[in-house]
Amino acid sequence: MVKIKNIKGRQVFDSRGNPTLEAEVYSDNGSAFAIVPSGASTGTHEAFELRDKNNNDYLGKSVFTAVANVNNLISKALKDIDLNDQSKIDKILIELDGTEQKKKLGANAILSVSIACCKLAAIENKTPLFKYLSKNKDYLLPVPLLNIINGGVHANNNLDIQEFMIRPENTNSFSEAIRRSFLVIQNLKKMLDNTNVGDEGGFAPNFKSNDEAIEIIIKSIEKSGFRPDKDVSICLDVAANELKQPKNIEYYLNLIDKYPIKSIEDPFAEDEWDSWNNLTKNTNIQIVGDDLFATNKKRLNRGINEKSANAILVKLNQIGTVSETLDVIDHAQKNDFKTIISHRSGDSEDTFIADLCVATKSSQIKSGSLARSERVSKYNRLLRIEDALGNSIKMAKI
Repeated sequence: MVKIKNIKGRQVFDSRGNPTLEAEVYSDNGSAFAIVPSGASTGTHEAFELRDKNNNDYLGKSVFTAVANVNNLISKALKDIDLNDQSKIDKILIELDGTEQKKKLGANAILSVSIACCKLAAIENKTPLFKYLSKNKDYLLPVPLLNIINGGVHANNNLDIQEFMIRPENTNSFSEAIRRSFLVIQNLKKMLDNTNVGDEGGFAPNFKSNDEAIEIIIKSIEKSGFRPDKDVSICLDVAANELKQPKNIEYYLNLIDKYPIKSIEDPFAEDEWDSWNNLTKNTNIQIVGDDLFATNKKRLNRGINEKSANAILVKLNQIGTVSETLDVIDHAQKNDFKTIISHRSGDSEDTFIADLCVATKSSQIKSGSLARSERVSKYNRLLRIEDALGNSIKMAKI
């Protein structure tokens, strides 16, 4: 048994330059740290992010209260607990908080410790993180969804759809998927007058309409020598919670008919269940629930029963612990839902989600564009895993 000796929290900064929380967990032999991300478009059903709203030194965004919770309450509760017992660690954290959305301690405090404990356990076991996380030692590399044009709250432009993504199709390796993505992005860059990037590394120019953005992506795919739909497809994250003017089912059906779109995330607001059910029933593409499910098993269960979607976006900080996240992924996959592991718009150099994706055989990963080191770090981690496992690891099939 390897015991937790100490836990230390500290305030650090995320990719948007905002404060966030880092926890470092110590054993007798060493330590491991984890940094929690933060979303810009967040659903009301997500676990609670604790910030010091009255601290004007950081414009109400500091996390010193959450840091104190790590250093005092959490550190004391987990002292001498076995690092290898992730479920026990997370159970203690959940019970110590005692609220459904983790409002007492803050999901940011809880998650930072949960992930850091998991990382340190892998180190203590002298095994790569993805192997430590895996149940059956059977792995798959995910297909990347790359956000190459930013809109909505991720960019200061006039696009209301939040993310215009590309997804390489039918590749035999992760490195080939990234090669295709690189070429499309570089050719898109040449076509744009403004190559400023948004929060997730995608370009953030002004377009007259969502259609114009989609059409220029199609041109960049073709210019790269690929076939739209067959080699590289288009995926959208509408983030409908943020829309000033909601879109209807006909709008999406027309888009799907007109363009090579293979996936739409959050086409409707988080509680418009009937609209979700109808769209999923009337199309055969991937319909992804993000704010709809909030990585929450209860909400996912409703979506499974009502056939509200056929895929779930998984964000650790929406639920708050590693164990709960793994449970949601397992439940989704057992019910034939695709699982897509996702970053947040305010992210960091932490690459935990890359290992999580491989360990859980999740079919896709969202980590942003091939720009900004906090995005690219996840892709680089997956390339290292591919290199380490060689021919023994295959790409996920969608």
